[in-house]
Amino acid sequence: MFFAYNNGISATAQEVNVEKSEDGLQITHIRDLQIVNGGQTTASLFHTERRDKAVLKDIFVQMKLTVIDSTESDDVVPKISEYANTQNRVNAADFFSNHPFHTRIEAFSRRLWAPASQGAQRESRWFYERARGQYIDAQVGLSLSGQKRFKAENPKLQMFTKTDLAKFENVWDDHPKWVNLGAQKNFARYAERIGREWAESSEQFNEFYFRRIIARAIIFRTVEKLISEQSWYNGGYRANIVAYSIAALGRVCKRINKNIDFQKIWSTQSLSASLVEAFRIAAEHVNEDIIHPPAGISNISEWCKKEQCWTRLESTLDKLTELLPEAFFDTLLFYE
Repeated sequence: MFFAYNNGISATAQEVNVEKSEDGLQITHIRDLQIVNGGQTTASLFHTERRDKAVLKDIFVQMKLTVIDSTESDDVVPKISEYANTQNRVNAADFFSNHPFHTRIEAFSRRLWAPASQGAQRESRWFYERARGQYIDAQVGLSLSGQKRFKAENPKLQMFTKTDLAKFENVWDDHPKWVNLGAQKNFARYAERIGREWAESSEQFNEFYFRRIIARAIIFRTVEKLISEQSWYNGGYRANIVAYSIAALGRVCKRINKNIDFQKIWSTQSLSASLVEAFRIAAEHVNEDIIHPPAGISNISEWCKKEQCWTRLESTLDKLTELLPEAFFDTLLFYE
């Protein structure tokens, strides 16, 4: 009942050449073939042949192949993927993975070496997983020594996904509420925004932009760890505290027309002591605010999703500014 139960594979291409044979039409050439539904089926067949030495000579899987003009592929391919996957639970982030923005970020992540951090013996890369499973797939077929080298050059702790990227970015762009809505909803907002900005000027998404992403990733993950170590942290709402702490400190900087030195963070692959202390103070300040929602609201997680939560926090930034050490302000740069 494979034919009756299986949806087969849905694929797209920009150009297909066929020729007649005794058995009917045969495809002789395909340009830019993309599987938009059926990747798991394809991977299963590949691995069972490679790993289990299965014979696939008589195995056939039906395929729906749609030929799309290159000028329309960016719009049409994600929609085909979305509709082909409606019978499964597919993340919204997967529909956007073929956008040129993501392929460019992926290219930077494979090419650019991050400076060796303190205590490290070698440079490494930050591996951007544009499509789910890329980090593991990149190691398939490698020898044990090859896998060891890959992991040394692309540490698991330096792998980040599309939804991670959306979190790293949105907390700095006055959208902490979106981050608190959850990974998929936050990514959908980020994808919409990046789509507009890319259409206006794709040149802004350059190597500097990628290095800034990594600096923001280092900040985000450092603050996560920092909060977990605090005596006042009771084990709850860490994601909310992280998002609003970074957003609050970012807004403090904007109010004085300054910014954190992201290039320095990229160069050292770490945060300075004064910056860590500033985030510690901001996190404690945010925690004290969000755990006391307005009367009538008992669910703190839901309170953190509301615009009023961010608005109230903004009204306390004068107090936060007074708490921050002078050394923190000395490290800031003026906006260019």
